[in-house]
Amino acid sequence: MWWLSTRWRALLLSLLAGSGVTAASAEGEMVRHLPGQPLTALFADGGRIIARLGTPQGPDFYSLGLRGDKAFLTRLPNYRRPAMKRRNDMLPDGVITRGNRDIAAAWLTGPTQRYDHGVLGDAIEASGVRVQKRDGQVLSFTLPKDSVFEDRRARLVDLDGDGGDELLVVRSYLAAGAALAVLRPKNDALVLVAETGPIGLPHRWLNPAGVADFDGDGRLEAAVVVTPHIGGTLKFFELRKNRLRLEWLGEEWSAPGFSNHAMGSPIQTMAVAVDWGQAWGKGQVLHLPNARRTGLRQVFFKDGGYRIRDLARHERHIVTALFAADLDEDGWKEVVYGLGNGELVILRRSPAPKSQ
Repeated sequence: MWWLSTRWRALLLSLLAGSGVTAASAEGEMVRHLPGQPLTALFADGGRIIARLGTPQGPDFYSLGLRGDKAFLTRLPNYRRPAMKRRNDMLPDGVITRGNRDIAAAWLTGPTQRYDHGVLGDAIEASGVRVQKRDGQVLSFTLPKDSVFEDRRARLVDLDGDGGDELLVVRSYLAAGAALAVLRPKNDALVLVAETGPIGLPHRWLNPAGVADFDGDGRLEAAVVVTPHIGGTLKFFELRKNRLRLEWLGEEWSAPGFSNHAMGSPIQTMAVAVDWGQAWGKGQVLHLPNARRTGLRQVFFKDGGYRIRDLARHERHIVTALFAADLDEDGWKEVVYGLGNGELVILRRSPAPKSQ
């Protein structure tokens, strides 16, 4: 039986290599730490990763550090988590996005219950979005009754490289499911610029996984996991001539087996991109969970194509957002996340995998 298992494992690795996927052991790359108290929250504050431990009634806050092969927690006795700023007209569980270009802030508005999906934990979605420009002008956009913004925030990114902000937000059609939408200010109005086709069925959703230059061509791509709860597919979109295009140099690319969200959770940021240098390829390295959220996958562009690297599986599910910070001050960021048993996992930069 041992010989049979080894033979099948070799065959599996051969098939994965042929499809641009490599399997890897996480030995020497992952540092794990199980706090003595329950982990109740994990979040970033500036350049620090903060863990909240204990009960909600009596939590303690700790900063996460890394020294060699050891992770450690430093108690912050006087720490207070920054309060989330609110606006009277925003979605109840919405998040204000701060910008540093022509848009100062963006937020979702118009709470509605006309779409009964509840993917983010409640039955309330947004019917509009609003921005405050750097000069103080406020612009609004309202959806027709056939759709909602099934999201918690509008992401501010310069997708076309013109120096101004676009808004990237998930729009869900009541009869056809989710699409990725792009809006921008134009002539004293907020207008819809581009949109992908909806998935095609109601209660089918997608979740952005990050915006970065993933293929090293000097342009930003939006990484998206389509249907992250049912065999999610990773896709990269570029905004070209006011169209969202699923392509790289004219060729479409997508891959199955990803997730970046747990059904009913408000956490949408179970993915992070880091720059690990030219040895890892031309663009940034995207990290996000596998389809079952039991392990991490790395996606990077090298030797003319996207590569996928699977790391070792965990015994528990990934339940927190993913964060990036240089915990050991070596000049490279580590990737940090938490598991369902309260364990903290730190993924360090390793030598780039060999091309297949």
